[in-house]
Amino acid sequence: MENNQDLTDLLALDLGINIVDRRPYAKEVFKWQDMDLLPHSSVDTLLCEIFEWNGRNWRTTGNNLIGFLFSGDVLNTVKEQLINTPKHPALIPDFEFTKESMVEYGLSLPSLFNIGVNGNIKNAKSFSVRVNGVTKSRVTNIDSPGIEILKNYSLFTQSKSKTYRKNIKFNYLSTSLFYAESVEIFLEKESGVGLDVSFQTQNVDVDAKIDTDTKKHFVLKYSGNQAPFAAKFTKGKDFNIM
Repeated sequence: MENNQDLTDLLALDLGINIVDRRPYAKEVFKWQDMDLLPHSSVDTLLCEIFEWNGRNWRTTGNNLIGFLFSGDVLNTVKEQLINTPKHPALIPDFEFTKESMVEYGLSLPSLFNIGVNGNIKNAKSFSVRVNGVTKSRVTNIDSPGIEILKNYSLFTQSKSKTYRKNIKFNYLSTSLFYAESVEIFLEKESGVGLDVSFQTQNVDVDAKIDTDTKKHFVLKYSGNQAPFAAKFTKGKDFNIM
């Protein structure tokens, strides 16, 4: 089951909603997959990064679990393995962030896709970001480096219990990361309204389908080392699945 319509139908069935003549909305996909928008976009965001949840928003602690579990050459090896963890099709349909959801998420949303917004999104007649070709990487207990991480994590929770409770037990680990193959930007505004978009062009192929004063349609296709836009988070105390 790999085409968008099949996946959309499955999402609608599982969530008990009706989706006709539109893409699934981001909130629907996120609820279906139990995934969350990352608070920042960076190519150095790795699996097993440690995040805090303040009741409304995610915030990175700036730490990664492997920094507590390994050191020296072993740490460097595991880090390289995390960097090179394969990305596979996420088996979720292409979906859309609407203007309303972008207002709700704030300006951090476009920046996750290296899109700069100059002006207030609320002033747009319509504004949407369509996400295409989502892939994901994940850590598991049957592949390296997940096997080594989980083994050492089990030992760490017992031998370094104070450090574990302070830094990890009640925080969250990114156990899956999600990436976009491409995104499409649709912007429509009244003439003279001060609202525009810009892009970071490194490793991004920009195709301007429409670019006028009042209407814009850009396709951004990513290559090279991508930055994730979303994650699945697992609470530290629930991470040890060996």
